[in-house]
Amino acid sequence: MAAPRKRALPRPLPDDFILTDSEKKKWRLGKIIGQGGFGLIYLASQDVSKPVPSDTDFVIKVEYHENGPLFSELKFYQRAAKPENVQKWKRAKKLSFLGIPTYWGSGLAEYKDLRYRFMAMDRLGCDLQKVCERNGGRLKKTTVLQLGKRLVDVLEYIHENEYVHADIKAANLMLGYRDSDQVYLADYGLSYRYAPDGVHKEYKENPKKSHNGTIEYTSLDAHNGVAPSRRGDLQILGFCLLHWLCGSLPWDNVLKNPIQVQELAEFLIYVRTLDYDDKPDYKLLKELLDCRVKGELDLSAPEGHQRSASKESSKREKVRTK
Repeated sequence: MAAPRKRALPRPLPDDFILTDSEKKKWRLGKIIGQGGFGLIYLASQDVSKPVPSDTDFVIKVEYHENGPLFSELKFYQRAAKPENVQKWKRAKKLSFLGIPTYWGSGLAEYKDLRYRFMAMDRLGCDLQKVCERNGGRLKKTTVLQLGKRLVDVLEYIHENEYVHADIKAANLMLGYRDSDQVYLADYGLSYRYAPDGVHKEYKENPKKSHNGTIEYTSLDAHNGVAPSRRGDLQILGFCLLHWLCGSLPWDNVLKNPIQVQELAEFLIYVRTLDYDDKPDYKLLKELLDCRVKGELDLSAPEGHQRSASKESSKREKVRTK
């Protein structure tokens, strides 16, 4: 049989297929609940004696062995996000929560002459993009600032472990499956090891690699074809926060309301002062986003925006039913 074309969605594995990871743990696949750019996401369970329940806490990502994104994500988790290291960091920083999904295992499998790579992860809930769409494209100011602070915590952790995410966006932010107040930065398929063994990559422009990432939020470095860095992650995050707050990009319409975006403007101004290999002041960044609001995230639409959000939702529903 010919090898599958690279970067194609894999042919689905059969129902109740059993996988064995590199640590010899067995996993049973359930139904497919989603798909990424080049992979499928299955419900999964470590109890292989019975079908996977619909309320399982695990999923398994599956891609063809030849594909790159899952391999990159797997290397990130193995090098930088082992569960014991995340727990140690949380204790040191006195954090009750850090939004990095838990990696449970990985391995290779074969079926009908095709080779697959798989990775077992925490099951997560819906993504923030769906929440934004439900709200007509916007979130409340306090919610945006709360999300920003939580994401700065995540970025500080991965940056201190030699990686950058490079593709922060609402579609890659997932609510917890059991607790929707928990928000995770997911999908490390474009993650990049910017400082292997503690040595920062040199600044080097490459037109052939320009505009990598999601175009709406691409950092200035990425537009110039420069490899991702810490300042790039923070710039992308700043662009996302502006989009969630104001409901649109580019910036000319946004900046007509300077009071509303004051914290975010200060955030982005600070990021622009960073050199390519500078270590950001994460404590300062969190202070700039401090909204003095505690408790759970309020993911409802901003006041005065509920009506337009409801209209947009009705329009989308009419389109679906035509």
